Amino acid sequence: MPASSGAADKSNENGDMFETLIRGATIVNAEGFERRDVGITDGRIVAMIAPGETASARTVVDAAGAYLLPGLVDAHAHLREPGLTHKEDFSSGTHAAALGGVTTVLDMPTDEPWTATAEQLADKMAMTDGRIHVDVGFQAVVSSDLSHVSGLLDLAPVSFELFTADVPDDFLCATLDAVAEALRAFVGSDTLIGISPGDQSILTGSTLRDRSGTIAAFQASRPPLAEASGIARALAAAASAETRIHVRQVNSELGVEAWSRLRGMADASVETTPQNLFFTAQDYETQGANLKASPPLRSPHDVDALRAALSAGLIDIIATDHAPHAPAEKAARYAAFADIPGGMPGLQTLLPTVLRLVEEGLIALPDVVRMCASNPAERFGLGRRKGRIATGYDADILILDPRQSSTIANADQVSRAGYTPFDGWTVQARLASVFLRGREIVREGKLIGPSVGNIVTRES
Repeated sequence: MPASSGAADKSNENGDMFETLIRGATIVNAEGFERRDVGITDGRIVAMIAPGETASARTVVDAAGAYLLPGLVDAHAHLREPGLTHKEDFSSGTHAAALGGVTTVLDMPTDEPWTATAEQLADKMAMTDGRIHVDVGFQAVVSSDLSHVSGLLDLAPVSFELFTADVPDDFLCATLDAVAEALRAFVGSDTLIGISPGDQSILTGSTLRDRSGTIAAFQASRPPLAEASGIARALAAAASAETRIHVRQVNSELGVEAWSRLRGMADASVETTPQNLFFTAQDYETQGANLKASPPLRSPHDVDALRAALSAGLIDIIATDHAPHAPAEKAARYAAFADIPGGMPGLQTLLPTVLRLVEEGLIALPDVVRMCASNPAERFGLGRRKGRIATGYDADILILDPRQSSTIANADQVSRAGYTPFDGWTVQARLASVFLRGREIVREGKLIGPSVGNIVTRES
Protein backbone atom coordinates (compact mmCIF):
# COMPACT_ATOMS: atom_id res chain seq x y z
CA MET A 1 0.00 0.00 0.00
CA PRO A 2 1.41 3.43 -0.89
CA ALA A 3 2.52 5.70 1.95
CA SER A 4 3.26 9.40 1.85
CA SER A 5 4.78 11.87 4.28
CA GLY A 6 3.26 15.14 5.35
CA ALA A 7 -0.11 16.39 6.51
CA ALA A 8 -3.33 14.86 5.28
CA ASP A 9 -6.34 17.17 5.19
CA LYS A 10 -6.33 19.49 8.23
CA SER A 11 -5.94 18.23 11.80
CA ASN A 12 -7.65 15.91 14.24
CA GLU A 13 -10.13 17.24 16.74
CA ASN A 14 -7.42 17.90 19.37
CA GLY A 15 -5.26 19.83 16.94
CA ASP A 16 -2.57 17.17 17.18
CA MET A 17 -0.82 15.44 14.33
CA PHE A 18 -0.82 11.65 14.34
CA GLU A 19 2.42 9.83 13.70
CA THR A 20 0.64 7.55 11.23
CA LEU A 21 -2.78 7.61 9.64
CA ILE A 22 -4.11 4.54 7.81
CA ARG A 23 -7.08 5.52 5.73
CA GLY A 24 -9.55 4.06 3.27
CA ALA A 25 -9.74 0.50 4.61
CA THR A 26 -12.43 -1.63 6.16
CA ILE A 27 -11.59 -2.65 9.72
CA VAL A 28 -12.26 -6.25 10.74
CA ASN A 29 -12.73 -7.06 14.41
CA ALA A 30 -14.33 -10.13 15.96
CA GLU A 31 -17.65 -8.31 16.08
CA GLY A 32 -17.73 -7.53 12.38
CA PHE A 33 -16.76 -4.92 9.77
CA GLU A 34 -16.48 -1.14 10.11
CA ARG A 35 -15.24 1.66 7.87
CA ARG A 36 -12.83 3.80 9.86
CA ASP A 37 -9.47 5.49 9.38
CA VAL A 38 -6.95 4.73 12.11
CA GLY A 39 -4.78 7.31 13.86
CA ILE A 40 -1.61 6.02 15.54
CA THR A 41 0.76 7.72 17.96
CA ASP A 42 3.38 6.30 20.33
CA GLY A 43 2.67 2.75 19.21
CA ARG A 44 -1.00 2.87 20.14
CA ILE A 45 -4.24 3.41 18.27
CA VAL A 46 -5.37 6.82 19.49
CA ALA A 47 -8.28 7.55 17.17
CA MET A 48 -10.85 5.77 15.05
CA ILE A 49 -11.90 8.33 12.48
CA ALA A 50 -15.00 8.36 10.32
CA PRO A 51 -14.25 8.18 6.58
CA GLY A 52 -13.88 11.67 5.15
CA GLU A 53 -13.20 13.30 8.52
CA THR A 54 -10.21 15.60 8.41
CA ALA A 55 -7.01 14.49 10.11
CA SER A 56 -3.30 15.16 9.81
CA ALA A 57 -0.33 12.83 10.17
CA ARG A 58 3.38 12.73 9.48
CA THR A 59 2.86 9.50 7.51
CA VAL A 60 -0.33 8.63 5.66
CA VAL A 61 -0.95 5.08 4.43
CA ASP A 62 -3.50 4.76 1.67
CA ALA A 63 -5.21 1.40 2.24
CA ALA A 64 -8.27 2.01 0.07
CA GLY A 65 -10.00 -1.24 -0.84
CA ALA A 66 -8.09 -3.26 1.76
CA TYR A 67 -9.02 -4.83 5.07
CA LEU A 68 -7.33 -3.96 8.36
CA LEU A 69 -7.05 -6.89 10.76
CA PRO A 70 -5.46 -6.85 14.20
CA GLY A 71 -2.12 -8.62 14.27
CA LEU A 72 -2.57 -12.32 14.92
CA VAL A 73 -1.73 -13.90 18.28
CA ASP A 74 -0.38 -17.44 17.97
CA ALA A 75 -1.05 -19.09 21.32
CA HIS A 76 0.99 -22.25 20.66
CA ALA A 77 4.48 -22.04 19.18
CA HIS A 78 7.91 -23.54 19.87
CA LEU A 79 10.71 -21.08 19.08
CA ARG A 80 13.26 -23.71 20.20
CA GLU A 81 15.51 -21.41 22.22
CA PRO A 82 17.42 -22.09 24.41
CA GLY A 83 19.23 -25.32 23.59
CA LEU A 84 17.61 -26.31 20.29
CA THR A 85 18.66 -23.47 18.05
CA HIS A 86 19.67 -25.76 15.19
CA LYS A 87 15.89 -26.19 14.73
CA GLU A 88 14.85 -22.53 15.19
CA ASP A 89 15.76 -19.54 17.31
CA PHE A 90 14.11 -16.32 18.45
CA SER A 91 15.26 -14.38 15.38
CA SER A 92 14.29 -16.92 12.69
CA GLY A 93 11.03 -17.89 14.36
CA THR A 94 9.81 -14.34 14.87
CA HIS A 95 10.90 -13.47 11.32
CA ALA A 96 8.56 -16.22 10.10
CA ALA A 97 5.82 -14.92 12.39
CA ALA A 98 6.12 -11.38 11.04
CA LEU A 99 5.84 -12.57 7.44
CA GLY A 100 2.74 -14.55 8.43
CA GLY A 101 0.95 -11.64 10.09
CA VAL A 102 1.56 -12.98 13.60
CA THR A 103 2.57 -9.98 15.71
CA THR A 104 2.47 -11.80 19.05
CA VAL A 105 3.92 -15.28 19.57
CA LEU A 106 3.25 -17.24 22.76
CA ASP A 107 6.23 -19.52 23.18
CA MET A 108 5.92 -22.97 24.75
CA PRO A 109 8.32 -24.11 27.51
CA THR A 110 9.63 -27.34 25.94
CA ASP A 111 13.16 -26.26 25.07
CA GLU A 112 16.48 -27.38 26.58
CA PRO A 113 16.18 -26.91 29.48
CA TRP A 114 12.41 -26.82 29.86
CA THR A 115 11.19 -23.54 31.34
CA ALA A 116 10.37 -24.87 34.82
CA THR A 117 11.82 -22.33 37.26
CA ALA A 118 11.82 -18.57 37.68
CA GLU A 119 15.54 -18.52 36.94
CA GLN A 120 15.06 -20.41 33.68
CA LEU A 121 12.22 -18.11 32.63
CA ALA A 122 14.24 -14.99 33.46
CA ASP A 123 17.20 -16.33 31.49
CA LYS A 124 14.97 -17.08 28.51
CA MET A 125 13.51 -13.58 28.58
CA ALA A 126 16.99 -12.06 28.65
CA MET A 127 18.00 -14.00 25.54
CA THR A 128 15.46 -12.11 23.43
CA ASP A 129 17.13 -8.72 23.82
CA GLY A 130 17.35 -7.11 20.38
CA ARG A 131 16.58 -10.40 18.62
CA ILE A 132 12.80 -10.67 18.24
CA HIS A 133 10.91 -9.19 15.30
CA VAL A 134 7.47 -9.42 16.92
CA ASP A 135 6.22 -9.41 20.50
CA VAL A 136 6.70 -12.65 22.45
CA GLY A 137 5.00 -13.99 25.57
CA PHE A 138 6.40 -16.96 27.47
CA GLN A 139 4.72 -20.05 28.89
CA ALA A 140 6.15 -21.99 31.84
CA VAL A 141 5.84 -25.72 32.47
CA VAL A 142 4.23 -27.30 35.52
CA SER A 143 6.86 -29.67 36.90
CA SER A 144 6.69 -32.31 39.62
CA ASP A 145 8.14 -29.71 42.01
CA LEU A 146 5.18 -27.41 42.59
CA SER A 147 7.24 -25.14 44.84
CA HIS A 148 8.43 -23.37 41.66
CA VAL A 149 4.94 -22.04 40.89
CA SER A 150 5.12 -19.01 43.18
CA GLY A 151 8.39 -17.69 41.75
CA LEU A 152 7.19 -18.21 38.20
CA LEU A 153 3.95 -16.35 38.90
CA ASP A 154 6.01 -13.31 39.95
CA LEU A 155 7.36 -13.10 36.37
CA ALA A 156 3.81 -13.16 34.89
CA PRO A 157 4.14 -15.78 32.13
CA VAL A 158 1.14 -15.77 29.81
CA SER A 159 0.31 -19.35 30.86
CA PHE A 160 1.50 -22.48 32.60
CA GLU A 161 1.56 -25.73 30.62
CA LEU A 162 0.55 -29.11 32.06
CA PHE A 163 1.22 -32.35 30.19
CA THR A 164 -0.62 -35.63 30.71
CA ALA A 165 1.29 -37.94 28.33
CA ASP A 166 4.35 -38.38 26.17
CA VAL A 167 6.79 -36.12 28.06
CA PRO A 168 9.70 -36.68 30.48
CA ASP A 169 8.73 -37.91 33.94
CA ASP A 170 9.59 -34.60 35.64
CA PHE A 171 6.81 -32.91 33.66
CA LEU A 172 4.27 -35.75 33.43
CA CYS A 173 0.90 -35.57 35.19
CA ALA A 174 -0.16 -39.10 34.29
CA THR A 175 -3.14 -39.52 36.62
CA LEU A 176 -6.26 -37.58 37.56
CA ASP A 177 -4.81 -37.17 41.04
CA ALA A 178 -1.65 -35.61 39.60
CA VAL A 179 -3.63 -33.23 37.38
CA ALA A 180 -5.88 -32.18 40.25
CA GLU A 181 -2.94 -31.69 42.62
CA ALA A 182 -1.13 -29.54 40.07
CA LEU A 183 -4.19 -27.38 39.41
CA ARG A 184 -4.69 -26.83 43.14
CA ALA A 185 -1.33 -25.06 43.19
CA PHE A 186 -2.94 -22.27 41.14
CA VAL A 187 -6.04 -21.67 43.26
CA GLY A 188 -6.42 -17.95 43.83
CA SER A 189 -4.00 -16.95 41.08
CA ASP A 190 -5.24 -15.13 38.00
CA THR A 191 -3.52 -17.25 35.39
CA LEU A 192 -4.28 -19.82 32.71
CA ILE A 193 -3.13 -23.45 32.61
CA GLY A 194 -2.78 -24.99 29.18
CA ILE A 195 -3.40 -28.74 29.21
CA SER A 196 -2.31 -31.09 26.43
CA PRO A 197 -4.93 -33.84 26.56
CA GLY A 198 -3.68 -37.39 26.42
CA ASP A 199 -3.62 -40.61 28.42
CA GLN A 200 -0.29 -42.10 29.38
CA SER A 201 -1.88 -45.45 30.27
CA ILE A 202 -3.16 -45.83 26.70
CA LEU A 203 0.19 -44.78 25.27
CA THR A 204 2.05 -47.27 27.45
CA GLY A 205 -0.37 -50.13 26.91
CA SER A 206 -0.57 -49.69 23.16
CA THR A 207 3.20 -49.49 22.80
CA LEU A 208 3.61 -52.75 24.71
CA ARG A 209 1.05 -54.49 22.49
CA ASP A 210 2.38 -53.29 19.16
CA ARG A 211 6.12 -52.78 18.67
CA SER A 212 5.96 -52.76 14.87
CA GLY A 213 6.94 -49.10 14.59
CA THR A 214 4.44 -48.46 11.81
CA ILE A 215 2.32 -45.39 11.23
CA ALA A 216 -0.68 -47.42 12.38
CA ALA A 217 1.08 -48.28 15.64
CA PHE A 218 1.81 -44.59 16.23
CA GLN A 219 -1.83 -43.70 15.63
CA ALA A 220 -3.06 -46.48 17.91
CA SER A 221 -0.85 -45.29 20.75
CA ARG A 222 -2.47 -41.83 20.69
CA PRO A 223 -6.07 -42.53 19.67
CA PRO A 224 -9.15 -40.30 19.93
CA LEU A 225 -10.01 -42.14 23.14
CA ALA A 226 -6.86 -40.75 24.77
CA GLU A 227 -7.76 -37.23 23.64
CA ALA A 228 -11.32 -37.50 24.94
CA SER A 229 -10.12 -38.96 28.23
CA GLY A 230 -7.61 -36.13 28.64
CA ILE A 231 -10.24 -33.49 27.92
CA ALA A 232 -12.73 -34.97 30.38
CA ARG A 233 -10.07 -35.30 33.07
CA ALA A 234 -8.87 -31.73 32.54
CA LEU A 235 -12.35 -30.24 32.74
CA ALA A 236 -13.31 -32.22 35.84
CA ALA A 237 -10.09 -31.30 37.62
CA ALA A 238 -10.43 -27.62 36.66
CA ALA A 239 -14.01 -27.57 37.92
CA SER A 240 -12.92 -29.10 41.22
CA ALA A 241 -10.01 -26.67 41.69
CA GLU A 242 -11.86 -23.68 40.22
CA THR A 243 -8.98 -22.85 37.92
CA ARG A 244 -8.90 -21.54 34.34
CA ILE A 245 -7.67 -23.94 31.68
CA HIS A 246 -7.02 -24.05 27.96
CA VAL A 247 -7.21 -27.41 26.16
CA ARG A 248 -4.56 -27.86 23.52
CA GLN A 249 -5.04 -29.19 19.98
CA VAL A 250 -8.31 -31.10 19.79
CA ASN A 251 -8.48 -33.00 16.49
CA SER A 252 -10.90 -35.94 16.70
CA GLU A 253 -14.66 -36.43 16.63
CA LEU A 254 -14.55 -38.12 20.05
CA GLY A 255 -12.50 -35.25 21.45
CA VAL A 256 -14.90 -32.70 20.00
CA GLU A 257 -17.84 -34.62 21.48
CA ALA A 258 -16.23 -34.72 24.93
CA TRP A 259 -15.50 -31.01 24.72
CA SER A 260 -18.99 -30.15 23.50
CA ARG A 261 -20.69 -32.08 26.30
CA LEU A 262 -18.42 -31.06 29.18
CA ARG A 263 -17.06 -27.59 28.39
CA GLY A 264 -19.59 -25.87 30.67
CA MET A 265 -18.09 -27.58 33.72
CA ALA A 266 -15.16 -25.15 34.02
CA ASP A 267 -13.70 -21.87 32.84
CA ALA A 268 -12.11 -23.43 29.77
CA SER A 269 -11.22 -22.79 26.14
CA VAL A 270 -10.02 -25.08 23.37
CA GLU A 271 -7.79 -24.84 20.31
CA THR A 272 -7.06 -26.66 17.11
CA THR A 273 -4.50 -26.13 14.34
CA PRO A 274 -4.63 -25.55 10.57
CA GLN A 275 -2.93 -28.88 9.83
CA ASN A 276 -5.67 -30.74 11.69
CA LEU A 277 -8.31 -28.93 9.66
CA PHE A 278 -6.79 -29.77 6.27
CA PHE A 279 -4.79 -32.99 6.45
CA THR A 280 -5.80 -36.57 7.24
CA ALA A 281 -3.83 -39.68 8.12
CA GLN A 282 -3.90 -40.58 4.43
CA ASP A 283 -1.54 -37.66 3.78
CA TYR A 284 1.24 -39.50 5.61
CA GLU A 285 1.58 -41.51 2.40
CA THR A 286 2.77 -38.45 0.47
CA GLN A 287 4.30 -36.17 3.11
CA GLY A 288 5.38 -38.72 5.71
CA ALA A 289 7.87 -37.30 8.20
CA ASN A 290 7.03 -33.70 7.33
CA LEU A 291 3.52 -34.18 8.75
CA LYS A 292 4.50 -36.31 11.73
CA ALA A 293 3.42 -34.63 14.97
CA SER A 294 1.38 -35.37 18.06
CA PRO A 295 -1.54 -35.79 18.17
CA PRO A 296 -1.52 -37.86 14.97
CA LEU A 297 -3.54 -36.83 11.98
CA ARG A 298 -6.97 -38.44 12.00
CA SER A 299 -9.49 -39.92 9.58
CA PRO A 300 -11.48 -37.86 7.08
CA HIS A 301 -14.49 -38.39 9.32
CA ASP A 302 -12.64 -36.82 12.25
CA VAL A 303 -11.56 -33.86 10.12
CA ASP A 304 -15.16 -33.32 9.00
CA ALA A 305 -16.31 -33.35 12.63
CA LEU A 306 -13.61 -30.87 13.60
CA ARG A 307 -14.53 -28.57 10.72
CA ALA A 308 -18.20 -28.74 11.72
CA ALA A 309 -17.25 -27.79 15.27
CA LEU A 310 -15.21 -24.86 13.95
CA SER A 311 -18.09 -23.63 11.81
CA ALA A 312 -20.48 -23.99 14.75
CA GLY A 313 -18.33 -21.81 17.00
CA LEU A 314 -17.21 -24.60 19.32
CA ILE A 315 -13.50 -23.95 18.75
CA ASP A 316 -12.16 -20.89 20.57
CA ILE A 317 -8.66 -20.57 19.13
CA ILE A 318 -6.73 -21.59 16.03
CA ALA A 319 -3.01 -21.83 16.82
CA THR A 320 -0.17 -23.38 14.85
CA ASP A 321 1.86 -25.57 17.20
CA HIS A 322 4.81 -24.22 15.21
CA ALA A 323 7.44 -26.87 16.00
CA PRO A 324 10.22 -26.86 13.40
CA HIS A 325 13.09 -29.33 13.09
CA ALA A 326 16.26 -29.15 11.04
CA PRO A 327 15.69 -30.65 7.57
CA ALA A 328 18.28 -33.36 8.24
CA GLU A 329 16.37 -34.49 11.32
CA LYS A 330 13.16 -35.00 9.37
CA ALA A 331 15.01 -36.68 6.48
CA ALA A 332 16.92 -39.21 8.61
CA ARG A 333 15.88 -42.86 8.84
CA TYR A 334 14.26 -44.05 12.08
CA ALA A 335 13.43 -47.49 13.44
CA ALA A 336 9.84 -46.46 14.12
CA PHE A 337 7.51 -43.76 12.83
CA ALA A 338 6.99 -42.63 16.42
CA ASP A 339 10.72 -41.84 16.66
CA ILE A 340 10.60 -39.19 13.92
CA PRO A 341 10.87 -35.75 15.56
CA GLY A 342 7.34 -34.48 15.90
CA GLY A 343 6.17 -31.14 14.64
CA MET A 344 6.18 -28.82 11.64
CA PRO A 345 6.50 -25.09 10.96
CA GLY A 346 3.36 -22.97 10.96
CA LEU A 347 3.90 -19.36 12.00
CA GLN A 348 4.46 -18.05 8.48
CA THR A 349 1.39 -19.83 7.10
CA LEU A 350 -1.20 -19.16 9.81
CA LEU A 351 -2.89 -16.28 8.02
CA PRO A 352 -3.07 -17.82 4.52
CA THR A 353 -4.34 -21.15 5.84
CA VAL A 354 -7.17 -19.60 7.84
CA LEU A 355 -7.99 -17.43 4.83
CA ARG A 356 -8.46 -20.68 2.90
CA LEU A 357 -11.14 -21.59 5.44
CA VAL A 358 -12.81 -18.26 4.67
CA GLU A 359 -12.66 -18.95 0.94
CA GLU A 360 -14.30 -22.33 1.54
CA GLY A 361 -17.14 -20.62 3.42
CA LEU A 362 -16.42 -22.49 6.65
CA ILE A 363 -15.80 -19.27 8.61
CA ALA A 364 -15.81 -15.52 7.91
CA LEU A 365 -13.10 -12.87 8.35
CA PRO A 366 -14.44 -11.77 11.77
CA ASP A 367 -14.13 -15.41 12.86
CA VAL A 368 -10.45 -15.31 11.85
CA VAL A 369 -9.98 -12.31 14.13
CA ARG A 370 -11.93 -13.97 16.93
CA MET A 371 -9.99 -17.24 16.88
CA CYS A 372 -6.54 -15.94 15.87
CA ALA A 373 -6.40 -12.57 17.65
CA SER A 374 -9.04 -11.50 20.17
CA ASN A 375 -9.68 -14.86 21.88
CA PRO A 376 -6.01 -15.82 22.34
CA ALA A 377 -5.21 -12.31 23.57
CA GLU A 378 -8.07 -12.41 26.06
CA ARG A 379 -7.44 -15.94 27.34
CA PHE A 380 -3.69 -15.49 27.74
CA GLY A 381 -3.85 -12.22 29.64
CA LEU A 382 -3.17 -9.71 26.87
CA GLY A 383 -6.72 -8.63 26.15
CA ARG A 384 -6.33 -4.99 27.13
CA ARG A 385 -3.65 -4.32 24.51
CA LYS A 386 -3.75 -7.02 21.83
CA GLY A 387 -6.30 -8.68 19.58
CA ARG A 388 -8.43 -5.85 18.25
CA ILE A 389 -8.30 -2.58 16.37
CA ALA A 390 -9.66 -0.05 18.82
CA THR A 391 -8.62 3.09 20.64
CA GLY A 392 -6.04 2.39 23.35
CA TYR A 393 -4.81 -0.89 21.85
CA ASP A 394 -1.36 -1.58 20.49
CA ALA A 395 -1.21 -0.63 16.82
CA ASP A 396 -0.54 -4.19 15.66
CA ILE A 397 -2.23 -4.06 12.29
CA LEU A 398 -2.33 -6.14 9.12
CA ILE A 399 -3.22 -4.59 5.76
CA LEU A 400 -4.82 -7.34 3.69
CA ASP A 401 -5.50 -6.73 0.01
CA PRO A 402 -8.32 -9.01 -1.25
CA ARG A 403 -7.82 -7.93 -4.86
CA GLN A 404 -4.58 -9.86 -5.27
CA SER A 405 -3.66 -13.48 -4.70
CA SER A 406 -0.65 -15.04 -3.01
CA THR A 407 0.91 -18.49 -3.10
CA ILE A 408 2.59 -20.37 -0.26
CA ALA A 409 5.96 -21.74 -1.35
CA ASN A 410 8.73 -23.72 0.28
CA ALA A 411 11.27 -21.34 -1.24
CA ASP A 412 9.80 -18.40 0.67
CA GLN A 413 9.87 -19.99 4.13
CA VAL A 414 12.29 -18.36 6.57
CA SER A 415 11.92 -20.90 9.37
CA ARG A 416 14.96 -23.14 9.73
CA ALA A 417 12.69 -26.08 8.87
CA GLY A 418 12.92 -24.94 5.26
CA TYR A 419 9.54 -26.24 4.15
CA THR A 420 5.80 -25.99 4.69
CA PRO A 421 3.19 -28.75 4.29
CA PHE A 422 1.06 -26.13 2.52
CA ASP A 423 3.54 -25.64 -0.35
CA GLY A 424 1.78 -24.59 -3.55
CA TRP A 425 -1.48 -23.46 -1.95
CA THR A 426 -2.94 -20.22 -3.34
CA VAL A 427 -5.08 -17.72 -1.43
CA GLN A 428 -7.15 -14.94 -2.91
CA ALA A 429 -5.61 -12.22 -0.73
CA ARG A 430 -2.21 -10.67 -0.18
CA LEU A 431 -0.67 -9.43 3.05
CA ALA A 432 0.56 -5.99 1.97
CA SER A 433 1.90 -4.64 5.27
CA VAL A 434 2.36 -5.60 8.91
CA PHE A 435 2.58 -3.01 11.67
CA LEU A 436 3.88 -3.76 15.15
CA ARG A 437 3.00 -1.09 17.71
CA GLY A 438 2.61 1.44 14.92
CA ARG A 439 5.84 0.63 13.11
CA GLU A 440 5.73 -1.06 9.71
CA ILE A 441 7.83 -4.23 9.99
CA VAL A 442 6.78 -6.09 6.82
CA ARG A 443 6.09 -4.64 3.39
CA GLU A 444 5.25 -6.74 0.33
CA GLY A 445 6.46 -9.96 1.95
CA LYS A 446 9.80 -8.58 3.16
CA LEU A 447 10.97 -7.79 6.67
CA ILE A 448 12.00 -4.15 6.95
CA GLY A 449 13.85 -2.35 9.71
CA PRO A 450 15.50 -3.63 12.89
CA SER A 451 14.15 -6.09 15.45
CA VAL A 452 11.64 -4.15 17.53
CA GLY A 453 9.74 -6.93 19.32
CA ASN A 454 9.04 -6.73 23.06
CA ILE A 455 8.36 -9.31 25.74
CA VAL A 456 4.73 -9.26 26.81
CA THR A 457 3.56 -10.56 30.18
CA ARG A 458 0.22 -11.50 31.61
CA GLU A 459 -1.93 -8.56 32.69
CA SER A 460 -2.82 -8.52 36.37
